[in-house]
Amino acid sequence: MPEMLDFVAIDHVVLRVADTERSIAFYEGVLGMQVERRVDIGLVQLRAGASLVDLVDVDSELGRAGGAAPGSSGNNMDHFCLALAEFDEQDIRNWLKANGVEVGDVARRYGAGGFGPSLYLSDPDGNTVELKGPPDLNQ
Repeated sequence: MPEMLDFVAIDHVVLRVADTERSIAFYEGVLGMQVERRVDIGLVQLRAGASLVDLVDVDSELGRAGGAAPGSSGNNMDHFCLALAEFDEQDIRNWLKANGVEVGDVARRYGAGGFGPSLYLSDPDGNTVELKGPPDLNQ
């Protein structure tokens, strides 16, 4: 193992989902990502800036290897965080509300760039997504 790993950013996050097309509609239509590629093993990759969010259908061969589908008894992870270039709380809330997405309170939270505003929401499979604004200037 190298003496030190030099992390630059999140490369990708893989989510196991119950309905791939519903999840694509959410990540593409609501959050504004774009499908970059589809792989025959039950994988869809969406572009999120410099990172990818991969969707694996739980009914695919790859998805079945991960066990039961996400649901009320458990999720695939606690949450993942997407950094935003700008954070206009009201615009974000209005957009998400117009798309039927409930949003939590905005709070000042710590992330890779330091403290800054963020909020939490859930995707169609109950995965928690944090939207994080730029770091505060006074750090």
